[in-house]
Amino acid sequence: QVQLVESGGGLVQPGGSLRLSCTPSGSSFSVNAMRWYRQAPGKQRELVATIASGGITSTNYADSVKGRFTISRDNAKNTVYLQMSSLKPEDTAVYYCNADIKWDLLWRNYWGQGTQVTVSS
Repeated sequence: QVQLVESGGGLVQPGGSLRLSCTPSGSSFSVNAMRWYRQAPGKQRELVATIASGGITSTNYADSVKGRFTISRDNAKNTVYLQMSSLKPEDTAVYYCNADIKWDLLWRNYWGQGTQVTVSS
């Protein structure tokens, strides 16, 4: 069985920074694209950033975070990061890791349990 384990959330003041991490637990799996989503209270879950796999990694960002957030990955550790800078109160949300993982011969889409990010003074 594979699970996505997230860490790094917390409380930060406006203008501050946080780094989220997400790593699959388990063994004998392959990871393709990895993503970060977020969901604020009363709002729909939205895609924040995506990073592809492979030798040339491509990234995409929601317009609301471009220039402030950076998604990266360590392929050796199958870990994806979300570096968040210049944080705003409207970035407050539960952040979820999402990944396409091949395990037990099948590709499936997996979700992490979510980590709370609160931006407040």
